[in-house]
Amino acid sequence: MMYEFIAIEGNIGSGKTTLAKKMALDYNANLILESFARNPFLPKFYKDPNKYAFPLELFFMAERYQQLNKQNKDLFSEKIISDYFFVKSQLFAKNNLTNDEFSLFNRLFNIMFSSLRKPDIVVYLYANIHRLQLNIKKRGREFEQSITDNYLKDIQSTYLDYFRKQSEIPVLVIDVSDVDFVKSKHHYDKIKKVLNLKYDKGIHYLNLLSYSQ
Repeated sequence: MMYEFIAIEGNIGSGKTTLAKKMALDYNANLILESFARNPFLPKFYKDPNKYAFPLELFFMAERYQQLNKQNKDLFSEKIISDYFFVKSQLFAKNNLTNDEFSLFNRLFNIMFSSLRKPDIVVYLYANIHRLQLNIKKRGREFEQSITDNYLKDIQSTYLDYFRKQSEIPVLVIDVSDVDFVKSKHHYDKIKKVLNLKYDKGIHYLNLLSYSQ
């Protein structure tokens, strides 16, 4: 594993947690997983987003910060694979909060973000909306079944806009719309292979099915 700290990102239902678990097991890396079950506002948010968006995003940010801050000492001595990048807090908040709420949220975010170690690379699993909805329905979380295509499109756009503009971290966007890295060892091995390559800072796009190096 070339990178000491890999953050795996993606839209809802893209497979980021599944990939993080597989890779952490293979590389004997410390695994950091987001815990949705701990957020009491999540089911409420999908029923009434205007009312519960702010406490939802604050809770998620506090939980993510606590997880990553707890690992800060270990981050410099162990290999780490996380199923989120802390910037996720800012991106989802931007999508879900009013302007006034986001302004306050962003002040807190910047304080927290500045104290955390950044990943050596971010892997963004891109999947088209149809594939995301299939995955969401397949895993069967009741509170996710009402997620609309437009909401997923907004999240996708927010992520990709951010990654295109940032130039501090290498970001590898892998199209997994027609990829099954769970059932196909060939697909999974390709992902591991491309993560053994060095990338410059900024965004890089990869169609895994056409990759042959």
